[in-house]
Amino acid sequence: MYKISFINFLKFEKRYSSYTIIAYDKEIQDFENFLTLENVSFEDVDHKLLRYYFSTLREKGKEPVSVNRAISAMKSYYKFMLREKLISKNPMRLIQTMKIGKKLPVVIDRQKMDHLLDNIMIDDTVEQTFEDLRDFLIMELLYGTGIRSGELLQIKDRDIDFFNKKLLILGKRNKMRFVPLHDTLVEELKKYIEKKKEQDWENISDNLIVTKEGKAAYPKLIYRVVNKYLTMVTTQKKKSPHVLRHSFATILLDNGADLNAIKELLGHAGLAATQIYTHNSAERLKTIYKQAHPKA
Repeated sequence: MYKISFINFLKFEKRYSSYTIIAYDKEIQDFENFLTLENVSFEDVDHKLLRYYFSTLREKGKEPVSVNRAISAMKSYYKFMLREKLISKNPMRLIQTMKIGKKLPVVIDRQKMDHLLDNIMIDDTVEQTFEDLRDFLIMELLYGTGIRSGELLQIKDRDIDFFNKKLLILGKRNKMRFVPLHDTLVEELKKYIEKKKEQDWENISDNLIVTKEGKAAYPKLIYRVVNKYLTMVTTQKKKSPHVLRHSFATILLDNGADLNAIKELLGHAGLAATQIYTHNSAERLKTIYKQAHPKA
């Protein structure tokens, strides 16, 4: 259909992140596959068929947030086609997103993370391989700076300012920000980069995080590393890189950090996205109170 033009629009005009573009591309492809199975042409799509399609996603087990992502992708697609005069009507304007109850961010207990990073992942008595150092650095960077997995994958060696102990991050909508590095992270970065230089690779990527072959790392690798090590310290279901981001923000808030400062560190566009951590912190305080106060 008109998908290629739309993807180029997202990439070059809207400057969406590569992960958003991949997600939108997949959602539109899934819809086109649905139309093929239903033997319906794109021009004949109306709001009733769209509602039926989104209901099938729920029947297949997709969570409301995932269905809403599909709706968002399709709304953007139809708006683009209407703007380009590729269609004469927009049936998506009658489609509303699903209501979703607010969920508190899932976090890892601070003691568990300290135990993982201090006692499990690094053994100073054993020679550390490149992958050992890389995986430790992945965990430390995500937990110690609160950056997104996608942001981690885009960091270049040249983005590290060792003298001022800060890291340049390319965030959503290509917005740049600096995040501070604590002393442990600075030392681990130096150790990792030195080890990377020792590897016998050809055509090494200039990305900071690379595979054991020296190629740019990819989202699934980051997820596997985080999931593997969080499994060692928690039985909770969610063990994704974003859990470390939530944990970073919650720890800062619990220790009195200003909400605006946390917003800047996380790269949020507005304060509303950051304020959810105040609810998380309040719930944690309630739990502590109930456990510790004799009258609770």
